[in-house]
Amino acid sequence: MKRMNLKYSGLILLTGVLVLGACKKEFNKVITDNTDPDKSYFRLYNAALSTTRNYVYVNNIQVTGAAVAYAGLFPSTGYYTAVVPGGNQILIKDTLGTSAQNPISFSAVFEKGKRYTVFTYDTLATVKYKMVFDDIVVPTDTTSRVRFANMIFSSVSIPNVDIYSTRRASNVFSNIPSTGVTPFIPYASQNDTLYVRATGTTTNLATLSNFFPTQKRSYTVIFRGRYQTTGTTGVARTLTSFSNY
Repeated sequence: MKRMNLKYSGLILLTGVLVLGACKKEFNKVITDNTDPDKSYFRLYNAALSTTRNYVYVNNIQVTGAAVAYAGLFPSTGYYTAVVPGGNQILIKDTLGTSAQNPISFSAVFEKGKRYTVFTYDTLATVKYKMVFDDIVVPTDTTSRVRFANMIFSSVSIPNVDIYSTRRASNVFSNIPSTGVTPFIPYASQNDTLYVRATGTTTNLATLSNFFPTQKRSYTVIFRGRYQTTGTTGVARTLTSFSNY
């Protein structure tokens, strides 16, 4: 009789291990699978000043591993997070009970096979969000595709901005307001230096050097930080980029 109990105990233990293994595999799939045409996909870019512990939940299920701090991406690689198409409830919050960060909760309808980016912006106590459709088109030639997101913060009125390309010797994006996100445009896969300027001026507010987009890939150039802060502090106005695809 004892042998029978041991046998069944062994089966129960083995079943538990298999279930746990399956759960782990499914979680990893949520993070890295970007090829299933029956899924939808989104990413988070955190441009909200002074935030350090953003966690993302989809329909009350936490999908982030490590917390996403200011200037961080989730997922941190070039992948998106897969979700079931249709209506989904998104929650972005700091789970620390004493945090001053306000939680963001919203419902969004995701179309099958489409990709989206959620930008958080503003400051710790007044975090806001903007969700945009990522119109990913792979070029058939040797070019890349680039868009611009203006997520700079200021408590007072500030001008719209232009993005000036030294290689093109002209503006590539013009008159973009705060929280504005442009469509993707074709871009030469060559080394470039970009400047962000108040619209209609030639004064450089921030610089992105050695911007070299890879052929057939898509990128977001983003202006973030506090408009009035310069230098190398963590919240200084900054022009940077990340890969979308």
